Amino acid sequence: MTTSSAPVLDRIRVGSAPDSWGVWFPDDPQQVPWTRFLDEVSQAGYEWIELGPYGYLPTDPKRLTDELARRSLKVSAGTVFTALHRGPAVWDATWTHVAEVAELTQAMGARHLVVIPSFWRDDKTAELIEPSELTGEQWGHLTTGMERLAHEVRERYGLDIVVHPHADTHIDTEEHVVRFLDSTDSDLVKLCLDTGHYAYCGGDSVKLIHTYGERIGYLHLKQVDPDILTDVIANGVPFGPAVRRGVMCEPPRGVPELPPVLEAAQGLGVDLFAIVEQDMYPCPADQPLPIAQRTRRFLRSCGA
Repeated sequence: MTTSSAPVLDRIRVGSAPDSWGVWFPDDPQQVPWTRFLDEVSQAGYEWIELGPYGYLPTDPKRLTDELARRSLKVSAGTVFTALHRGPAVWDATWTHVAEVAELTQAMGARHLVVIPSFWRDDKTAELIEPSELTGEQWGHLTTGMERLAHEVRERYGLDIVVHPHADTHIDTEEHVVRFLDSTDSDLVKLCLDTGHYAYCGGDSVKLIHTYGERIGYLHLKQVDPDILTDVIANGVPFGPAVRRGVMCEPPRGVPELPPVLEAAQGLGVDLFAIVEQDMYPCPADQPLPIAQRTRRFLRSCGA
């Protein structure tokens, strides 16, 4: 039940994702089996999920459809990683990856493809892969590549891409996000605003929604622990180790406050998915479900 003072957020469709169960990779001994994830995400009260890393859930559409139907679950999006700032040379390999994820996403009746830029340092080993700042030429490759990707995905699969600003990638801070939005076609390229990653990188989600509302196509709900974040920033801790320290925390214990974000999103007047994603890789197998249940109750108390 929603509280009497909570707004009615009837344009917000809440879901969760494998990420909230500590799943970052298609196959990893530290992760829960996919059957347990599906059982528990349904038990926690969610009806929408993302596919997560391609290959974690079954990739045969009929089998996955059957597994989801048994648990009254539906798919909101697939996810891909891209390195389009590296220019035309990476297009063919990128498209091969995107096409298999897009095909499954379309087959599951979803309409969105979450596109995450590649990391400039490894999320497991923290090894530096490339500089954290792009050159002007690389920015050009990134923006034209994203527009091409959006066009191809829409034409071939009927999906809309939503680009996910992410810590330790080249689209992270407010400056980089605004530059990316101002350099891309507003009809083709929308944003997946991840409230936790944006706060992690110093951004204000409510401000972004108010300023670039027409570009917000999807939400990831996440919070950061401000005390851990302060230490992470002060010591230059990479994202993977920061997650192991618990920088992404259970709402409503962190920032940003989610009710103002949800109300701002509701004010856009469009239907939006708001997918809970609490980065917890790795985590004990029995940790995610109680957190997911409490988080779902909290979001209901906010009106979502």
